[in-house]
Amino acid sequence: MAWTVDREIDITGETCPMTFVRTRLALDRLAPGQILRVRLRGEEPRASVPRTAEAQGHAVLSAETDAAGITVLLIRRG
Repeated sequence: MAWTVDREIDITGETCPMTFVRTRLALDRLAPGQILRVRLRGEEPRASVPRTAEAQGHAVLSAETDAAGITVLLIRRG
């Protein structure tokens, strides 16, 4: 399914806990229902960013990791 992305952030150079801090700040700037694309790198952010986003009432629409280890998340603000 093709989603319309309203904002995009690249946090591939960040480490936890800043990965979710930057994601949360970006989500806070969106209206409910808008979609954020997040590019991140590493096992811990790949697990913690979607888990924390869902715990705060947002929906993770997709998570795809490429051969270089970059994960792209689509998160809909709740």
